[in-house]
Amino acid sequence: MRSGVNGFYFRSNRLDLSLLKTAGYPVRNMAIDPIQLTKQLVDIESTTYHEAPAGEFLHAYLESLGWQVERQPVPQPDPAKTPNGGTGPRFNVYAFQEGITPDIVFSTHMDTVPPFLGPCREDATHLYGRGTCDAKGIIAAQIATAEELRALGVKVGLLFVVGEERDSAGAAIANQNPRGSRFLVNGEPTDNRLALASKGALRVELRAHGKMAHSAYPELGESAIDKLLAALHDIQALPLPIIEGIGDSTLNVGIISGGRAPNVIADKAEAHILVRLVGPAEETKAAIVKAAGGRCDVEFSLELPFVQMRAVEGFETMVAKFTTDIPSLTNWGEPFLLGPGSIHVAHTPDEKISKQELLDCVELYVRLAKHLI
Repeated sequence: MRSGVNGFYFRSNRLDLSLLKTAGYPVRNMAIDPIQLTKQLVDIESTTYHEAPAGEFLHAYLESLGWQVERQPVPQPDPAKTPNGGTGPRFNVYAFQEGITPDIVFSTHMDTVPPFLGPCREDATHLYGRGTCDAKGIIAAQIATAEELRALGVKVGLLFVVGEERDSAGAAIANQNPRGSRFLVNGEPTDNRLALASKGALRVELRAHGKMAHSAYPELGESAIDKLLAALHDIQALPLPIIEGIGDSTLNVGIISGGRAPNVIADKAEAHILVRLVGPAEETKAAIVKAAGGRCDVEFSLELPFVQMRAVEGFETMVAKFTTDIPSLTNWGEPFLLGPGSIHVAHTPDEKISKQELLDCVELYVRLAKHLI
């Protein structure tokens, strides 16, 4: 154990590669052990709106490594609109070298989706648990990278934000206070491939209103559920934009609720939809409003644009079908998206990350930074 800082105790930074070597994997030396650091981070519960314990840990840990650390306060959401929101402090963590404007900033998010899956588990080749790939393993890889780059004299910073899994609230706050960086490397699970694009997100809330009546006399009422289902049927039938080489927009009805009882004509009903966008949102928004046809109120509660990025020679590429904080960090430099782990296991009970992939990502991050700088 290392000595305590602000109430936190940190395990040794020395990288123990014995298990990977025994399993026959190639390894490289580095100052920070991203595997050990990932385990420490995964052990901390930090679901969206409740990220403070992870932020406290990172603040103390980065200070113990000699970084200047700043907290950027992020307000909690309105509890009336977010029943599962938090009441405690909430903040981003920005680490920098005193008196130096960074050329490149590595960024990802501290929050995870619920539920917390308990302490990190491991075997010879993988780590298992909430946040292993989305995105606490990425935090660890980025800290290890920043330590290597700092030792090489690269002007580098670290930005860890809250709220990515819900509305990018932390990124929006950070974007109001940029630090002059030329490049932003955002971390999400891309299987260590550089993303050429990431889809946007459009969150749609539909609310239908009706009139209650006894179900034996439906002619005396007006069913909000019937209205909502009819609107959803037409919205789901909409042709959505497609970009050749990138893919198509997709639509998911994630939440649907309404009614009072089986023997009561429903006076209210609502549904929440998430559209993964390619291209501008305006055409899709107009089509949804038209398809709803006045049968329900339509509210667009979140809009994050589709983003395209450039390739870099020597890096494998992919297209991210998910949305990231990049659209909300436009003032932090030209964006790149790269990280270890598979998005296919993120947000699932089987979330995991390969230890070797975690180590490989540090090498990729260092190589990308050297190329850009």
